[in-house]
This record gives sequence, C-alpha cells and structure tokens, in this order.
Amino acid sequence: MKAVIQRVLSANLKVEGKLISEIKNGYVIFLGVGKGDTKENADYFIKKIPPLRICEDENGKINKSIVDTFGEILLVSQFTLFANTEHGNRPSFFDAEEPAKANELYMYVAEGLKAQGLSVKLGVFGADMKIEQINDGPFTVIIEK
Repeated sequence: MKAVIQRVLSANLKVEGKLISEIKNGYVIFLGVGKGDTKENADYFIKKIPPLRICEDENGKINKSIVDTFGEILLVSQFTLFANTEHGNRPSFFDAEEPAKANELYMYVAEGLKAQGLSVKLGVFGADMKIEQINDGPFTVIIEK
C-alpha cells in the first residue's frame, strides 16, 4: 500500500464535470493498493496519518497534525502508484491489486480515518476524475507499507 499525501489550501474533485467532493485546508491523499495488501496494511495508514505532524504551527514550524488544524482529507484511489516503468515506455500495473479488493481496502481506510474523527471526502473509484488543488508549501509526503 502506498499513499502520497499533499498538504493543500483547497481541492475539488469532479467526474464528468460534476462536483463530487471539495475540501478546504487539509490533505489530498492518493492511495494505491498493491497485490497482497491486507487490512493490517491499511490499519498502519489509519493509525499513521492522523497524528502525522506535517502542518505548520503559529510560528511556521512543521509541528501540527491534521487533527490539530481541523483539516479535511480528500482521499483518492490511485492504482497508478504501482506503475512499473522498468521495461519499455508503457507502464505495467501488474503490482496493483484487482479492483474489487482495492476498492474494499480504499473504503476501509476511509472509514478508519473517519472513525478517528477526521472529515474525509472521497473520489469515485475507477472513474476518470479531474482534481484541482492548491498545494500548500508545496509539502508532499510518501508513506509505504
């Protein structure tokens, strides 16, 4: 499982021109589920993300978590995080989990983060999504487990 976390001032997600989700201050998290990932892998992300201190405090120091700043999360499933580009010019996605299992773990992470008291907005699994975001920093962190 992989997550790319980008701190944002705002973000919105549209499918076929229709607004699906929108957040203000918080994180856009692109979540990739790999073959063989389990709920135990997902639990790591559920526990790791809320207390992760990647937000600025009143002195401009990276000292606060999303919980401390009352931020929101836009969680987007992204199988392309498992792209293999070692051979040729077209990526292979063999290492990405099959869609039904990936969606199950994506929703599991979303519900787990919500259970931690976070505001979590979702993308549309498997859809062609258009995402606009204003990155803050920019500040990007990658978590793998």
